[in-house]
Amino acid sequence: MSETIELRVFYTWSQTAEGVVLDQGFQTTVKWDVPLLDGYESEFVLNVAKRPGADHFWGLQNPTLIPQIEAWQPDTLLVYGWSCHSHLQALRHFKGRLPVLFRGDSTLLDRRSWWRKFVRQRWLTWVYSHVDVAIAVGTNNRDYFRWCGLPPERIAFAPHSIDTVRFCADSAANEKRSTEWRAILGISPDVVVVLYAGKLQPKKDPALLLEAFSALNDGSHLAFFGNGILESELKARAGKHRNVHFLPFQNQSIMPLVYGVGDVFVLPSRGPGETWGLALNEAMACGRAVIASSQVGGARDLIRTGVNGWLFESGDVQGLIHVLRLAVEIGRKGLKEMGASGRALISNWSTEESARRIGEVVVSCSAARQS
Repeated sequence: MSETIELRVFYTWSQTAEGVVLDQGFQTTVKWDVPLLDGYESEFVLNVAKRPGADHFWGLQNPTLIPQIEAWQPDTLLVYGWSCHSHLQALRHFKGRLPVLFRGDSTLLDRRSWWRKFVRQRWLTWVYSHVDVAIAVGTNNRDYFRWCGLPPERIAFAPHSIDTVRFCADSAANEKRSTEWRAILGISPDVVVVLYAGKLQPKKDPALLLEAFSALNDGSHLAFFGNGILESELKARAGKHRNVHFLPFQNQSIMPLVYGVGDVFVLPSRGPGETWGLALNEAMACGRAVIASSQVGGARDLIRTGVNGWLFESGDVQGLIHVLRLAVEIGRKGLKEMGASGRALISNWSTEESARRIGEVVVSCSAARQS
């Protein structure tokens, strides 16, 4: 793609302009330690919501959003998510005025009653009638857009991505520091470490992982990195188990070291709402084998059973025990080989590739409008 795209991002949660966010999942205030606003134009739009946040419909109320967008005079508009007031309002206002693109990661994985599915489908068909092209992040997300009434020609693809370059960089140095971290935890060099890194909350189901690991009794170790509402309960259930370790939330710059502590990363989510699970991308970029439940939206695209990891049925403790045993049996060397396969696979799910594909959609829509 040789065309130049002039980009401006309008951030609707203006209260985060200083970079500080109260993360309810981690139950702590977070300020990311990697640059988020470098390299492109952006502006924060005043949010007047009484309870600001992207976790509920009325959490983003931006009376000046549409005038600010119009003042910039874009050729195409890309909206991320519709489930907040201002974003849905923007979809409705600009439909027919500009090519409206949409990016989200919803899936059909969560279980619902037939009548809830019916009502949801009718509502979403109306929502997406305001979208010219939906840009799917993966296969489950593409299926969702089809279910919502969008025909194939109005669905593009750009991979759900992370900065793979950053996670892959300095891998030898990071491995050395991760090995030192393992030693501090009292883990011998030949022992397999099962890793969980994320929010300790019900939808992630870390309790299932703890239960499954406790059944192994094979000398392997389990490391939890993160905080959350289940932290006290998990620590109480682990008791004085010497092979279970709890470490607090770590910021983005440290995450490659965190993944390096483990040999196999596990995301046991039961939902609802585990639409992708970008931790899988991160772990794979760090050369780790991965295990995920059937409720993890990204697992369908990212995991090749027996090649770079394993899948198990969500909530099935025996299924998780089985795949954990497989991981421990092949040992650190075998898991490292699987991790190398995963790193090669995830190279196609980079930020650069996602930006390139989104750019192609933008150029195509702008050209169609001008013709």
